[in-house]
Amino acid sequence: MFTMKRFFIYGTVFICGASVLALEILGTRILGPFYGVSLFLWSALITVTLAALSLGYAVGGRLADRGTSIRGLCRIVGTAGAWTVLIPVIKHPFLLVAEPIGLRAAALIASFILFFPPLFLLGMVSPYSIKLEATDLGKIGRTAGNLYALSTLAGVFSALLVGFFLIPEVGVTRLTLIVGSLLIVTAASGYLAAKKSIIPRLGAGSILLLAIIAILTGHGERPDRQRGLVSVAQSPFGEIRVIDIENDRHLVIDGGIHSMADTSTWDSNCHYVAVMDIPKYFFDKPGSMLLIGLGGGSLLKQYSRQRWQVDAVEIDPVVINTAYEYFGLKRSEGNVTEMDGRQYLSSTDKKYDVILIDAYGSSSIPFHLATREAFGLVSSRLNPGGIAAINVEAIGWDDPIVASIGATLRQNFREVLALPMEEPPDQTGNIVLIASNRKLEPLREPERNVDLDPDWRFGPGYQKVHAWDNRFSPDTLWTEIFTDDLNRVDLRAEEINLAVRKELHGYFKGTGSSW
Repeated sequence: MFTMKRFFIYGTVFICGASVLALEILGTRILGPFYGVSLFLWSALITVTLAALSLGYAVGGRLADRGTSIRGLCRIVGTAGAWTVLIPVIKHPFLLVAEPIGLRAAALIASFILFFPPLFLLGMVSPYSIKLEATDLGKIGRTAGNLYALSTLAGVFSALLVGFFLIPEVGVTRLTLIVGSLLIVTAASGYLAAKKSIIPRLGAGSILLLAIIAILTGHGERPDRQRGLVSVAQSPFGEIRVIDIENDRHLVIDGGIHSMADTSTWDSNCHYVAVMDIPKYFFDKPGSMLLIGLGGGSLLKQYSRQRWQVDAVEIDPVVINTAYEYFGLKRSEGNVTEMDGRQYLSSTDKKYDVILIDAYGSSSIPFHLATREAFGLVSSRLNPGGIAAINVEAIGWDDPIVASIGATLRQNFREVLALPMEEPPDQTGNIVLIASNRKLEPLREPERNVDLDPDWRFGPGYQKVHAWDNRFSPDTLWTEIFTDDLNRVDLRAEEINLAVRKELHGYFKGTGSSW
């Protein structure tokens, strides 16, 4: 017989099971802008989730053996909800405290502090509910199986709903408040049903009302042009911010700068964008170019202005819309396809004179775009004499990641050159690798009539000349080759991410527009 008590128990187990997966996914968006969404952040969150649930199962079972009640279950669920509601409020102090110890350890500690308590409490729910629900020892196995199956099914439902739909539509802060409030409402409902006294009913009703208010009024960060925050949005792939500092507009994805343009001309102020222009010097007339990774659209515009036929591939629809709305990109300047870059390479039969890969970020290099197999696809989509160019961040010219990507490129290309930008050579910055099955001798060299910018930053002409004059062939002897089967690019990206984040924290310090 399905009594009200049984209905509440099963409903609570379903909601708590859904909340576990929701918190795990939300964790990447809460911590990602600060640390970058990398393999290590996911590993930290999974580690904390499994550890918290394991301990919760053990403690919940022992607590249940001492005696169970609806009120006891409500206290567990309500406390988990209260902590969850506090996460958006308390995250910044803990993130700042953990920062100096390194990204990998900081991500693990921050995950533990913010998410272990509610996940531990939610882990207690299933064993406690089994004891509360079990009335017949002969059916204890069935009861446990049903409740664990329901909890797991709720997690499946939550993972699909949160990851596919709710984060982009609702936002991370509001969704975190909704999850916490839903747990509080569940607990309050149990108290309302279990208590007959008017005072507990009023208390539970007040908690329920506060939870509803939190859902209705809670929101994430809003644009504030006074402090330079032009736009902030959640996409299926990350947090996207548009930030203005003086005349420079920045596209910031998960805390890392992906584009920087002058708002008066929409010309890029990123040095690597000028260097990615060098493949043009190998051709006597405009040809066709494929760009993987749109960003703010600077590279697309740069080639389009010189009458190249340009296709661009970008996996994130919010990035595409941001480029059009905030970075002066025009639809007439090129064809933009919303798709994963490697998927496009696999599915298209078009060939290009130049393929540019600008999809690597400091915090996360898509491993499937940095393998022997991926570069084989790039090679197959180039016309004879075509050029591939890849932008990568590195700690100095001799960074192992430059050698590894160079060695991996050499599996499909005869010629590979690295074009460095930063001085001195041990500084963190961008390096562009170009590769081809032709001799890498341009038809003309970059123009040398260059001057310093008025603000003493080297201009694009200088960057091209400097990078070409300092070109070198990466030392690939005994260097690891990245493959689909074995790829440790994340290990190197972690050290680069740490160096870049330190610089970015100083760059954005005091603006209040990032983190």
